[in-house]
Amino acid sequence: MTHDTTMSRRDFLTLGMSAVGLLGLLQMGGMTLQFLGPRRVEGEFGGLVEAGLADSFPPASVTEFPDGRFFLARTSDGGFLAVSRRCTHLGCAVSWEASQNQFACPCHGSHFDLQGDVQNPPAPRPLDTYPISVRDGVLVVDTAKAIPRDQIAPEQLLYV
Repeated sequence: MTHDTTMSRRDFLTLGMSAVGLLGLLQMGGMTLQFLGPRRVEGEFGGLVEAGLADSFPPASVTEFPDGRFFLARTSDGGFLAVSRRCTHLGCAVSWEASQNQFACPCHGSHFDLQGDVQNPPAPRPLDTYPISVRDGVLVVDTAKAIPRDQIAPEQLLYV
């Protein structure tokens, strides 16, 4: 009694179509995960944003980067801080009010100083920041993850 180990044409086609179908499902699943994941594009929010040369920002100034969703604040002593535009109260977008030298939340009235410290509640804590590094003399802000703060501290500033 011998067993025939050859595969019938029907079994071969069934196995082949099953493999092709499984491969298609895996590709669609991978594309779906990629679509749902965060988009990290250099120069835009969620990626690295080149702000410019440190010398191009005067002391005691605030520069908005709308695509990066942050403000680059330079203190009067030359320190840099990348401050998030999201209010820590309910997440509204704050704006820089140059005439009053403060960030203001238009929705609920919170005010923050140049370093993002709360001057007028209801915001419970200072504005979040983003890490800043220097690459070839250019300030680079990493907007991939905001850094929450409970208080303002000198070590949060970058001096170039």
